[in-house]
Amino acid sequence: MIYYVYSLIVFILDQVTKRLIVVNMEEYESRSIIGEFFQLTSHRNRGAAFGILQDQRWFFIAVTSVIVVGIIWYIQKLRKDRSKTLLKVALSLLLGGACGNFLDRALFGEVVDFLHFRFVFSIFGWDVDYDFAIFNLADSAIVIGVSLIFLDSLLTWRKERRGLTHEQDHA
Repeated sequence: MIYYVYSLIVFILDQVTKRLIVVNMEEYESRSIIGEFFQLTSHRNRGAAFGILQDQRWFFIAVTSVIVVGIIWYIQKLRKDRSKTLLKVALSLLLGGACGNFLDRALFGEVVDFLHFRFVFSIFGWDVDYDFAIFNLADSAIVIGVSLIFLDSLLTWRKERRGLTHEQDHA
């Protein structure tokens, strides 16, 4: 099924980019891509997003295992439903991203992060200097996947709502 291919593409891109960072950069080294706004910064994370739950390797491995099984089960359940394309794409992104970070945690006890954005600007007389948490392609796929699930839910709700309103008009 094509959705597993999408997951595999996400997984491979994630793993290749992480290895390129590990091989070509020292930990904590940064290289500017777009000034101070976008840099590649070699970083390791032994926790979750924003560094929470540090050193909880086995917790993440267990939770991710359950999530991966659940995603695969749900993709299989939706296999023949042609109306759920967006949801299946979202789940494939989640699956690829989860597997990418899972492999890092299982093999190395940490996840390689490298995408680093810094926002520096002035607004209404306030100077803003904000470093966003360093992340990787797997994290990006997960966030996009969750966003698409939310979008799919809104579209489904809207469609159901219109159906109910349309039925009420004809009753």
